[in-house]
Amino acid sequence: MTTVAVGIAGALLVLVIMWDAFEALVLPRRVTRRLRPARLFYRSTWWMWRAVACRMRSGGRRETYLSFYGPLSLLFLLGMWAMSLIFGFAIMHWGLGSSLDVAHGSPSFLADLYMSGTTFFTLGLGDVTPNRTLARILTVVEAGTGFGFLAVVIAYLPVVYQGFSRREVNISLLDARAGSPPTAAELLRGYAHKMAELELFLRDWERWAAELLESHVSYPVLSYFRSQHDNQSWLAALTTVLDSSALVMVGINGAPAWQAALTFAMARHAVADLAQVLGTPPRTPSPDRLPTPALQLLRKTLATYGLPLPDEGTVDQKLGQLRSMYEPYVEALAERLLMPLPAWSVDAGGAENWRTTAWGGPADAGPLDVHGAGRS
Repeated sequence: MTTVAVGIAGALLVLVIMWDAFEALVLPRRVTRRLRPARLFYRSTWWMWRAVACRMRSGGRRETYLSFYGPLSLLFLLGMWAMSLIFGFAIMHWGLGSSLDVAHGSPSFLADLYMSGTTFFTLGLGDVTPNRTLARILTVVEAGTGFGFLAVVIAYLPVVYQGFSRREVNISLLDARAGSPPTAAELLRGYAHKMAELELFLRDWERWAAELLESHVSYPVLSYFRSQHDNQSWLAALTTVLDSSALVMVGINGAPAWQAALTFAMARHAVADLAQVLGTPPRTPSPDRLPTPALQLLRKTLATYGLPLPDEGTVDQKLGQLRSMYEPYVEALAERLLMPLPAWSVDAGGAENWRTTAWGGPADAGPLDVHGAGRS
């Protein structure tokens, strides 16, 4: 009776892991169940990884350390699934009475584990073989499971990295348009006299936000993948687009308010859903990203670019309402993922990534003003 119960427990373990792998790798939609091996794996390992990162000084070293987590966690998760399946099938063999012919030694749980491992990875060494019908059937089932698991993994990895690559292309394009790190004021500055181009830009980023939502909800591990440069991230790019859309919506003269509203809606949808997927409840930004003095400075900055905001009062109130719709979510994601949020105005001491190289500083790029090119 005990061996039967153990065998059933092994079968349940195999079913749980296979269903978890199916939801994570194959099912193209959000999974809302809290008790999932993959969710528990990421919650436990990320908090340990994050705790070490918090002890490091902010900068390139910490970003490099954090960049390892996404790819490594993916490999460790696949390994955890494989080891769990091997262990589950070994328990099932043991529950059947270890019906094995062992070339060197006698049947034992270690022999069951060895048999399960060689079968799962389809090695077929032949030094341990099943000698009863149920054991043979179980061996065939495990071999098929292992073959299918490896096939899914081989197909899954390119999909994940394609999603990462598509995400990063637009983030790299944002560098010359909005600075490094990006800011809403710098982005709008580049389109001050090109409102038609601004509408196209916002339309492209509406689609980018939709693609980000679909890929990161289906494969949440992508949220942990860091960008190539320390001063860039998918969260900073998305926040900059939300900031810029909010400013356009409150009344910049001649700006495409309708397209800005569509982009804002899509980007806000993305941050809210990703916060839910990562189990990160919204939180009030502390400190405030745009206190009154900073807002006054932003008004003056935009005015110098030829983009004056309407008079204070209802405009500031409307901007505050729009900010309250997304800032609690981006603040929570930033705290969870250790991705700093961008400012609203450009830092005069900063340098765009395209201007810098490993062999020289910003001066090597010369006097080119990307934002002013072609400006009347």
